[in-house]
Amino acid sequence: MDVDPRHYDHVAINDNDIHNVVISYLVHNCYKETAESFIACTGMKQSADHIEDMERRKRIINYALEGNALEAIELTEQLGHDLLEKNKELHFDVLSLHFVNLVRSRKCTEALEFAQTKLTPFGKMDKYVSKLEDFLALLAYEEPEKSPMFHLLSMDYRQQVADSLNRAILEHANLPSYTAMERLIQQTTVVRQCLSQETGKDVLPPFSLKDFLRS
Repeated sequence: MDVDPRHYDHVAINDNDIHNVVISYLVHNCYKETAESFIACTGMKQSADHIEDMERRKRIINYALEGNALEAIELTEQLGHDLLEKNKELHFDVLSLHFVNLVRSRKCTEALEFAQTKLTPFGKMDKYVSKLEDFLALLAYEEPEKSPMFHLLSMDYRQQVADSLNRAILEHANLPSYTAMERLIQQTTVVRQCLSQETGKDVLPPFSLKDFLRS
């Protein structure tokens, strides 16, 4: 039976549900030692394979964040040889990290050769043409960090690609590609938007994770 909304403050939250939300976050983000400690403290049952996979995913994520894309690709193919082959857009993005790393190191000749052999084949599909143009345009600047495409050299871009790669690996292993906390926040956001639309007014302010964590 549904609980009367007026009584939500008195609803008891199951500890197991909280534990599952926490472990979901730790496993997703490869906090292996913390996850092991949490499992030991709570008595949760967790597959040993998940712990081993965390270590391998963490290495892949770190390689991506460092711009060592070729190492990240090699380890990813060990986990699933067809993973990147089936996800062309992700494959392009990971390869682009290596190109960007060469540009950042001012190895322009190597960067151009890499782009010609590994990136330009993607240009056969229209959706990659503009991406290719942006990356190749970096070679036209003596200081690519000051170019209009400077964001491609940023840690934010590497983090974005690393996150996408992590989610793809989890999905390939038939594990949730988003944490339980992320799904809860997404659901909360949708519910708030629906409530605002039904009333025809912005009764509730847009959801802000920062404000939520401060509350």
